[in-house]
Amino acid sequence: MEVAMMGIDQLVPYDKNPRRIPMEAIEKVAVSLKAYGWQQPVVVDKDMVVVVGHTRLAAAKSLGQQEVPVYVADKLTKEQAAGYRLADNRAGEETDWDLPELRDEILALTETDFDLNATLFDKSELTKLIDFKLDAYDQYADGEKGSMAENFVAPPFSILDTRQKYWQDRKRMWNEQIGDNGESREGTLAGEDSVMGGIGSVSILDATLAEICVRWFGKAQGNVFDCFAGDSVFGYVASSLGMQFAGIELREEQARLNNERVKKDDLSAVYHCDDAMNMDKHIKDGEWDMFFSCPPYADLEVYSDNPNDLSNMSHDAFFNVYATCLAKTYAKLKPNRFAVVVTSEVRSKKGGYISLVPETIRIMTEAGYSFWNDLILVNTAGTLPLRAGKSMHASRKVGRMHQNVLVFYKGDPKVIKDEFGKVQGGFREEEADDKL
Repeated sequence: MEVAMMGIDQLVPYDKNPRRIPMEAIEKVAVSLKAYGWQQPVVVDKDMVVVVGHTRLAAAKSLGQQEVPVYVADKLTKEQAAGYRLADNRAGEETDWDLPELRDEILALTETDFDLNATLFDKSELTKLIDFKLDAYDQYADGEKGSMAENFVAPPFSILDTRQKYWQDRKRMWNEQIGDNGESREGTLAGEDSVMGGIGSVSILDATLAEICVRWFGKAQGNVFDCFAGDSVFGYVASSLGMQFAGIELREEQARLNNERVKKDDLSAVYHCDDAMNMDKHIKDGEWDMFFSCPPYADLEVYSDNPNDLSNMSHDAFFNVYATCLAKTYAKLKPNRFAVVVTSEVRSKKGGYISLVPETIRIMTEAGYSFWNDLILVNTAGTLPLRAGKSMHASRKVGRMHQNVLVFYKGDPKVIKDEFGKVQGGFREEEADDKL
C-alpha cells in the first residue's frame, strides 16, 4: 500500500454517505489527531471520492490542516467501493466493550502522567469506569444512558436472577401495593419439588417477573388475558402499567379476592370465575394484544378438590385440558403479538419428569406460534439446601431452583420494532406510564 500526503481540496466527500456524522464525533477525532497524529489514511477511489475516513477528513478540516495521508484504492470497482464503504461502517457496530478489561486499562493509565481526555471518554464516563464494580451484574452499560436494570427492569438476558437486590427491592414495592399473601390458597398442598415446597407457604407469581413480561412483551394501552389466572399479581401489575386485563379463575374465593384487590385501586382488570375451557365466553377471537399465564404445574401444588381443577387431574387428563386451552389462545390474539407461559418441570410418581416444558413448547408451536425466547427464572434457594442433599444421596435428583419463562410470537417478526418500539424501562417513551 502506498500512502501519500494530498491536499484536502483534492478529496471529494461522498455526497450520498448513509452514515450521519455528529459534530461530537468530529470533535473527538480532532482530539485524537492532535494527540496521536495520523495513524490511518483516508481511503479514496480512483476518482478521489472518499470511501473510508469521512470523520477523519472532517476533523482535519476543523483543525485547519491542509494535507492528509491518502490511500487511493484504484483497483476497487464502483460496486466494491460502495460495498466497502457500508461494510466499514457496519463492522464498527458489532463491537462491544469488555467492561472489566476496559476498567483495568483505564486504571493502568491513571497511574501514569497520561492525559485521560485523549482516550476520548468524557469525565462522567471515566468516573463510572473507575468506580465500576466487577460484581455488579446490573451495571453493564447497554449503549444508552443508565444501566440494564434501569432501562429494562432487568438485563434482557436469558437468565433472570430473582436473587439480585434490585429485583427483590422492586418485588417488595409491588407486594406492598398488591397485598396478596396467598390467603385464598392456605389449603394448598405444595409438592416436595415445588418452589415453595418445605417452606410452609404457597407459590405466588413473582411481581417483578410480571412487570418484565408486561414491559417487554405487552402493548402500551393494549389488553392482556390469562385463562389460568390464579393469584392477583399479574392482573394488578398489568393494569397498573396501563393494560386492560381479563383473567379466568376456577375458584370462586380466589376470583372474588382478586376482583376486590384491583377494584380497591380502581384498576382496569376483571377476573371471571369460570373454567378455562369456557374462555370463549369471556375472551373473543382476534381482540387481544397479549396472552400471559402461569398455569398449574400439573399436580405439583393441588389448589382444590374441584374435578375441573387442573391440579386435581391425572397427568393424562391434565395434558388434554392444558393443550386445548393453550391452543385456543392463538385465535384470541391480534396479529404480531406475544404470548408468555411460565412453567416448570414436574416429576411423576415414578420419579421422572413428565416433560411439561417441552410439551408446552410443542402445543404452542403446533397452534401456530413461533418459539421466540427461552428464559430461565432463577429463584432464591429457600429451604432447598436442607432438602437437596437428601435427594441427591437417595436418588441423584438435583434440587430444582428455577422456572421456565417461554415466550412465543404470532405474526411477522419484521414488524416487531415498529409495533412495539423501544422498551425504555417501560413502553414506548412517548407512551410511558408514570405510576412507577
